[in-house]
Amino acid sequence: MPYQTKLAFIYVAIGASLWGIIGFFVKELSQAGFTALQIVFLRAASAFLLFLAWIVVQNASLIKIRVKDIWYFLGTGILSVSFFNWCYFTTIQTSSLAIAAILLYTAPAFVLVISAIVFQEQLTRQKLFALAATFFGCTLVSGLFSAQLELTMLSLLIGLGAGFGYSLYSIFGKLASRKYETLTISVYTFFFAMLALFPISGIASADIQVFSPSVLMNVFGLGLFPTVFAYWFYTQGLQQIDASKASIVSTIEPVVATLMGMMLYKESISLVQGIGILFVLGAVLMIQERSRKSVHTSPVQK
Repeated sequence: MPYQTKLAFIYVAIGASLWGIIGFFVKELSQAGFTALQIVFLRAASAFLLFLAWIVVQNASLIKIRVKDIWYFLGTGILSVSFFNWCYFTTIQTSSLAIAAILLYTAPAFVLVISAIVFQEQLTRQKLFALAATFFGCTLVSGLFSAQLELTMLSLLIGLGAGFGYSLYSIFGKLASRKYETLTISVYTFFFAMLALFPISGIASADIQVFSPSVLMNVFGLGLFPTVFAYWFYTQGLQQIDASKASIVSTIEPVVATLMGMMLYKESISLVQGIGILFVLGAVLMIQERSRKSVHTSPVQK
């Protein structure tokens, strides 16, 4: 496997791992009185400002895009980031965190199918096996098998909407990466996400100390680590590998979230969850094993 391809897998894994620490900042802001949608808006707004500052300092010309290409960023920002977050938090409210998590991680299946159509990526036996291992592992990590949970048809559809919306970042991000740099994709993704989320977040009428030092620190941390750095690494890696493989590697996120809960909040982990973590990690390692021939013939390699 070429060095650049290995590095791309590492970038995707780093990005997904950073997504996994989002729970820390969400807990802190929730305790400060923010609702889920308000936190999502603050995440998008802070990420946009940080990415904008990064572009201005590094290369202001990267802010330029063609009007006809705006649909890429409407896809990553509104159809993906805004839509999947709304679906995800709605599923949590109408069912449970475990069900919401496992439905969110139907995303690799959506990516696998859409990538086969859009990018002509091959539906290899390796990808399908890794997908099955990932889905099973995420199910175990979520604790779904250890809880007696009821799921309405509406919650199921909205939960699948979260998985579908989550998958669209890999699709639109892959398309955009053929024309634009990672920073350009990221800044416009969160610009449009911020615009879409503002009217429904209720942040303007929120009776909360938004500018208190502790809140500002957590908003800055939320925007920087599990958002700016996470999306930069993921999008950077997405330029070099198949969207379907990147999506499967990204399922390391719930593993990191589970381990963080153990270390920071003394949350216990069951034997079943431990087995689930091994399944996910195994799938991530498996998906990196590819023949030299496939590296050179893949239609989406750059």
